[in-house]
Amino acid sequence: MDELIKLVIQKTGLPQDKAKVAVNTVIDFLKKKLPPSIDGQLDAVLAGGSLPDDLIKGLGGILGGKK
Repeated sequence: MDELIKLVIQKTGLPQDKAKVAVNTVIDFLKKKLPPSIDGQLDAVLAGGSLPDDLIKGLGGILGGKK
């Protein structure tokens, strides 16, 4: 998650505390919209892992991409 916060700071110029609030807001939003079974996978990605290919394809519709 630190990597994502740094990216938000870099892209927006927000101070770290506000970038952290923004990132946590988006993560909370995604967790409410995604099936509960994906929570652990999202947490793993935020900890530095990557999403499985089948999950990326499934998320395409939710995030506005292709399925």
